[in-house]
Amino acid sequence: MIRGVHHVSISTNNHERLVGFYRDLIGLPFATSFDWEAGNEAADRCVGLRDSAVKTALLRAGNTFVEIFEYTNPPGAEGDPNPRACDPGLTHICFDVVDIEGEYARLSAAGVEFHTEPVEIGGIVKATYGRDPDGNIFEMQEVIGKDLPMDIKVVVPDVEQRGIQ
Repeated sequence: MIRGVHHVSISTNNHERLVGFYRDLIGLPFATSFDWEAGNEAADRCVGLRDSAVKTALLRAGNTFVEIFEYTNPPGAEGDPNPRACDPGLTHICFDVVDIEGEYARLSAAGVEFHTEPVEIGGIVKATYGRDPDGNIFEMQEVIGKDLPMDIKVVVPDVEQRGIQ
């Protein structure tokens, strides 16, 4: 039985920079880390690599986590610095926010690159896409429609009492 999405993982070649972006700028609090050194046979079997070694950070994002992974062995190849939203594969992480205009202004002032200012889409959400320091796309959305099945308040009715807003 699937209970939900536990985490989304982003692999990077610069752990400190990407953790700093998501923790300090986006505002996801650090939860834990679980690095491993080369020679961890169980980890190697799981990730399908030989002699892997990683630095990790698990950051809390409301009801899920964002995991930052840097493989120190084997080193990762350089990715496409500007993947397009239409390219195959995982395309973006979406953060549900309160006050998208304020978040957009705060992050823009800090130098974050966005595709556009927040736009209203179909009376359902206000949204915009931005880029992290590795070029990965992230979305910020504010649900503006009422009682929609995609609204976190509908999925988790006591979300406000939990302090998630």
